[in-house]
Amino acid sequence: MFTVIPRRWLILLAVMLAFVPVVIDMTILHIAVPSLTLALGASATELLWIIDIYPLLMAGLLVPMGTLADRVGARRVLLTGLVVFGIASLLAAFAPTPALLIAARVLLALGGSMIMPCVLGIIRRTFEDEGERAMALGLWGTVGAAGSALGPLIGGALLEHFWWGSAFLINVPIMLVVAPLVFLLLPRAEATTPGTWALGQALVLIAGMLALVYGIKAAIGGGQSLGAAATVALLGFALLSVFVRLQLRSSTPMLDLSLFSRPAILAGIIMAVFATGSLAGVELTLAQELQYVLGNTPLQAGIFMIPIMAAAAIGGPVAGYVSSHCSLRLVASASLGLSSVALILLALADLHQPGFVVPAMLALLGLTLSIGLTASSIAIMGAVEASKGGAAGSLEATAYELGTGLGITFFGVFMSSAFNRTISLPVDLAAPMAERAALSIGDSYVVAHSLAEPQSTALIEAAKEAFLATHTVLLLTSSAMMGVLCVFVFLMLRGYGSREAR
Repeated sequence: MFTVIPRRWLILLAVMLAFVPVVIDMTILHIAVPSLTLALGASATELLWIIDIYPLLMAGLLVPMGTLADRVGARRVLLTGLVVFGIASLLAAFAPTPALLIAARVLLALGGSMIMPCVLGIIRRTFEDEGERAMALGLWGTVGAAGSALGPLIGGALLEHFWWGSAFLINVPIMLVVAPLVFLLLPRAEATTPGTWALGQALVLIAGMLALVYGIKAAIGGGQSLGAAATVALLGFALLSVFVRLQLRSSTPMLDLSLFSRPAILAGIIMAVFATGSLAGVELTLAQELQYVLGNTPLQAGIFMIPIMAAAAIGGPVAGYVSSHCSLRLVASASLGLSSVALILLALADLHQPGFVVPAMLALLGLTLSIGLTASSIAIMGAVEASKGGAAGSLEATAYELGTGLGITFFGVFMSSAFNRTISLPVDLAAPMAERAALSIGDSYVVAHSLAEPQSTALIEAAKEAFLATHTVLLLTSSAMMGVLCVFVFLMLRGYGSREAR
């Protein structure tokens, strides 16, 4: 069989399999949120860090790791990332406290940051023909979306019978299968970029990215004073400015800043940040509403969310076909506009009686965002030479991870703030308990479990009502953001058709 299949397609198979555990880990945690919150007694702040330390740290690591892959070889970095990811999954599964779980997620981010840029860079170098590359990236998008689709379903099935840590433990057997396949299928001899890997530049970039994002998180979330949050954000901005100056002065920069001058790349990055942020935030919000408010089991919640992921799974090949017949401008703006419509209808729908509308709108949201993101990926990777595929891949992956992290932060902070203002707590609830119960619906459940009846039931009902009200406002706000982004991308790509964008 291997003699009749061209080697480039076997390589595509290997890197797609390597990518699956990373995307499964993204979505499987959404279903596990209520279970691990109650098991570990995690606060709303700890929960946000558990979820988004992974994508936020990856956002700072992806460019350095992409450059490292260009220096020492993508095969070596990819295999190292798979091993690190497997070990980190094992540690996360048995973490006894929120702090240790956050630490394990940091290690997961290190492994994931080694995997993602290698996958995209290998695809770009392997497929020189534009038609084949579009098909390969479409299949890559399909596998990524399929992994996301399996995440909630697998997580729900595991949590029906096992503890929350099984959501991480599932990665270990996947790694044991994928790592040997990558070892056997990827060629050992590969071209590398001459020069040394600038560790100092990498540290400046990572520190700057984390400080800037943390400052934004603190300012939005109100966890610190506005002055302290602004100071941290300014420090991050200063460090990133230093990184930019280092790149401009270096004869072999870690990041080619001229890539940002290409409209297709810049538009794709902006789309990726906002679209992935909206998708991650919607999934997390729905997972909590289905379990906390509607009383669904994790498996039922995973099944309910299948339409959004299943539709996203077919968006890859659809995007590969559509982008070859229509301009990037049309594909990108239309997908964002339809996503905005889907979010409006979801905001006004009743999940207690989903009927046909809710699954249809979930499917529309998943399909349109997948088409837009995959089309942007085709444009980004087609806008660079093969020698810069790793750099472009790391930028695209950074946009995905940064968007996911900021999206989860925005949605989580928005929900927490609106929830705090909306909830009507029982009048006889002690002040310390009332303060924590007003933080989020998860905190309300933690407090309710320590109360006797009828206080416990009264608090849970109040939390459910507050969550439903904030959920509607959140989705409408997200819809408005997607609508603005639709117009922005349409104007930004004026004069650029599919041929020019690629």
